[in-house]
Amino acid sequence: MKLVTLHFTLVTFYLFYYYEFRLLKRPLLIIFLVLLIDQAVKFWIKTNMYLGQEFHVAGDWFIIHFTENNGMAFGMEFAGEFGKLFLSLFRIVAVAGIGWYLNTLVKEKAHYMLITSIALIFAGAMGNIIDSTFYGMIFSSSEFQLATLFPAEGGYSSFLHGKVVDMFYFPVWRGVFPDWLPVWGGEYFIFFRPVFNVADSSISIGVALILLFQAVIFKKDSKSSKEESTESSTAV
Repeated sequence: MKLVTLHFTLVTFYLFYYYEFRLLKRPLLIIFLVLLIDQAVKFWIKTNMYLGQEFHVAGDWFIIHFTENNGMAFGMEFAGEFGKLFLSLFRIVAVAGIGWYLNTLVKEKAHYMLITSIALIFAGAMGNIIDSTFYGMIFSSSEFQLATLFPAEGGYSSFLHGKVVDMFYFPVWRGVFPDWLPVWGGEYFIFFRPVFNVADSSISIGVALILLFQAVIFKKDSKSSKEESTESSTAV
């Protein structure tokens, strides 16, 4: 009898985890691929280029430019060291919330486009969290030298104080704002100025997909709400 109970328990757990994994297979694959590419590119940049070094991939409009930032996406800064710590902690909390939301969407069998979008956002946030959390401890400084992985003297910073590695620079359009334009009139500009990474791109693509396909993504939820409203009215 105990043996039968044990087998039944094992089969139940197997079916549960198999079902959960099957539902999570697509988003997990997306997250894995984004993190793999993001970290592979960053590791290559850190160990093969020094800070500020660049090379042109396609003329003057696609440049690999190695830079690091303490702040938000696309190279933006925020309130020095205190801001850096705050952002690192905020990222961790935000990613935990996004992960919980993604898991809920998968269990509720939400639209695949919404699940894909949230998975991209989650993966991008995770990619930058890895930098800000661990890079300061595992890499030496990249200033005027190539960084070393796991240096004997220790990393360039402490836990949660690592810098996010950026490298993609697309100064596609350069020019001068017309003089009649308020505030920026006569100033030189570059579009697109921010330097970013794969994780930033993943977040941007995820948000863009939600905005572009929101009518399709939320159609099911809207329809369900109407049906529930109709049923409630009929019951009354």
